[in-house]
Amino acid sequence: MAFESLTEKLQNVFKNLRSKGRLTEADVKTALKEVKMALLEADVSFKVVKQFIKSVQEQAVGQDVMNGLNPGQMVIKIVNDELVKLMGSETTEIALRPASEVTIIMMAGLQGAGKTTTTAKIAGKLKAKGRKPLLAACDVYRPAAIKQLQVNGEKQGVEVFAMGDKNRPVDIAKAALVHAKTNGFNVLILDTAGRLHIDEEMMQELQNIKAAVPVDQTLLVVDAMTGQDAVNVAEMFSNKVGIDGVVLTKLDGDTRGGAALSIRAVSGKPILYVGMGEKLSDLEQFYPDRMASRILGMGDVMSLIEKAQANIDEEKAKAMEQKMKKAQFDFNDYLDSMEQMRNMGGISSILNMLPGVGAKMKGQDLESMVDEKDMARKEAIVLSMTPKERENPDLINPSRKQRIAKGAGVDIAEVNRFIKQFEQSRKMMKQMTGMVGKGGKRGGFKLPF
Repeated sequence: MAFESLTEKLQNVFKNLRSKGRLTEADVKTALKEVKMALLEADVSFKVVKQFIKSVQEQAVGQDVMNGLNPGQMVIKIVNDELVKLMGSETTEIALRPASEVTIIMMAGLQGAGKTTTTAKIAGKLKAKGRKPLLAACDVYRPAAIKQLQVNGEKQGVEVFAMGDKNRPVDIAKAALVHAKTNGFNVLILDTAGRLHIDEEMMQELQNIKAAVPVDQTLLVVDAMTGQDAVNVAEMFSNKVGIDGVVLTKLDGDTRGGAALSIRAVSGKPILYVGMGEKLSDLEQFYPDRMASRILGMGDVMSLIEKAQANIDEEKAKAMEQKMKKAQFDFNDYLDSMEQMRNMGGISSILNMLPGVGAKMKGQDLESMVDEKDMARKEAIVLSMTPKERENPDLINPSRKQRIAKGAGVDIAEVNRFIKQFEQSRKMMKQMTGMVGKGGKRGGFKLPF
């Protein structure tokens, strides 16, 4: 996960600060020296780090902080505020024309950054907000680029305008705009070609498209895993073509995350979205305050709530709660819960958003909790059951267990262990609800689901 190493180092620094009753100027300078090294190791631009540390130090050695009741926490608050300021302070949306007009968005970026997939992801976001987007396949050079856009467009329920790979991107863009206007589309997203590196030919093509059609927003897609190079790419695109915003992809990967902290300060352009996975739903609005909270290990409860609201079926959740109260939940309910958890990014993603949990995930117990492979095997076991067995777990006898194990490709001992755990959960739930029914406190009782 991005920022994992940075978060760990910053938390160690702040732990030492909090342990001191009073802070001296030397304490603050020593702590900020460690913060500086942590940021540089996370691949944050040197100029950005230098200005960041200077700004924090000027505030942190002030009389109000040094003589305050809890100076350690005050310094942490200053670091948090400066991180938010560094990443843009306010959340920025894509600027759209009124729904009666066509907003033209041009996607740009180097090859391999995930531009075509991101194009479809943004189309899905805009569609969910009530817009009618049209995707235009302007990448005529990369093999299968047009097909990739068509496949992703179909998954998002968004039409794709294509003219094959024998036409000029400029002509495709102009024809797509005519098609959008005559068919009631109010957003046109141009998926342009990338290159392995920045060259004049690519820049000229983007400039030609902007000259041919009235582009409202140029969005640059950059790969967060390229670190400092992502910042350099943003700066060059901004200078040569002009960009209005940045989309950072692969922020869920094993990346140091420096691009997210540098790109706004260097390019002067806001980060609009961050890609947190390969699925078309894995695109998150960028909130500087929430990202700062994640970096400092304080979690991101608001994003977790929004994910839950977007992905959990409220009626199913209510029905599940009633079943659990009566200890009547079955393996079909288990599959439903797995699907909802997967839609939210998986259990590891959920735990990472909880305050203080991300830092503890290196512990052995939590590692077993987030074993995705183990969860996949359990799901395979359930899928190897018949519909009647899922509805009534009591039907599963030794011979049925043998068949289920064979179907799931696991040892029968694993099937026995999983079914036993499931039964224990049902018994525990029955006991808990029984205690509540016998006069236990009802207020605030919440099922652990």
